[in-house]
Amino acid sequence: MPKGYWVSVYPAITDPEEFDRYNRLAGQAVKAAGGRTFARGGGRVVAHEAGIAERVVLIEFDTFAQAVAAYESAAYRKALAELPDGFERDFRIVEGLD
Repeated sequence: MPKGYWVSVYPAITDPEEFDRYNRLAGQAVKAAGGRTFARGGGRVVAHEAGIAERVVLIEFDTFAQAVAAYESAAYRKALAELPDGFERDFRIVEGLD
């Protein structure tokens, strides 16, 4: 069964303190849902074409369905409520290859 991945790119973080509140809650929700964070940060990103060399997050789940369920969970919804107004990110859930 293919794994599921959360892939997020953050063009800018205008309010780091509010983002930290989201990040703490999101981390707890992801861990509770069985997710494993493989990359988080923007320290070393080489962007090509229209790529954004800002914060990139990659999280793996055992299945695509698990990744979707984690996003829809009450714990993650609570984290999303902490994102600051006007917050921008490119977020997607992707099914891995077998």
